[in-house]
Amino acid sequence: MNYRTSLFFAATLAAAPGAQAAQALVNERTISVDAALEIATTALANCRPHGVPVTITVIDHAARVKVVLRDDGANLHSSEHSFRKAYTALTYAMPSGEYGKRAAASPTSAGPLHLPHITTAAGGLPIRAGDSVVGAIGISGTPGAKGGGGADEGCARAGIEKVMKGLGG
Repeated sequence: MNYRTSLFFAATLAAAPGAQAAQALVNERTISVDAALEIATTALANCRPHGVPVTITVIDHAARVKVVLRDDGANLHSSEHSFRKAYTALTYAMPSGEYGKRAAASPTSAGPLHLPHITTAAGGLPIRAGDSVVGAIGISGTPGAKGGGGADEGCARAGIEKVMKGLGG
C-alpha cells in the first residue's frame, strides 16, 4: 500500500462516526429495591381484601427480579404467572391485559406468544418514571371478571401510585 492510500484510509477512519472514543459506560434508569418493595407491599395490602392469596413480582428495567412476595397459601403457579405478567408489561410497555387484547384481535400475529415469559393475562403493569419504563409489576391470584385479572391489575396500580411521586410521574 502506498503513502497516499494509507493517508486516505487514516483520514477516512478519523472522520467516521464512532471512530473517536466510543462511549464506554451507559447509565440506565431503573427502579430501586426500596421502591419495588413499597410497590409490592402496598399491592399486597390492596389484594388481601379479595380473600385470595396472591403472588407479586416486581422487576427492573432489564427484567431482573427485584421483589417477589408470595402470600401464605398462594397457588404454586402464581409465582411464575406473576413474573410473566410483569415481563409482558415491561416488554411491550403496556398492561399485560392490553397486550392480550391486542394479540386476540390479530391472531395471525401470534408469534410473540411463543416467546418465553409472554402472557396475555391481565395483572401486569409497566412502572414509569416520566416517559421511561423503569420496571414492571405482575400480580397473580385474585379473582377477576372471568379470570381476566382485573383485581390483580387494580392492586398493581395501587402499588405504583404509592411511589409515583418518587418516580417523577
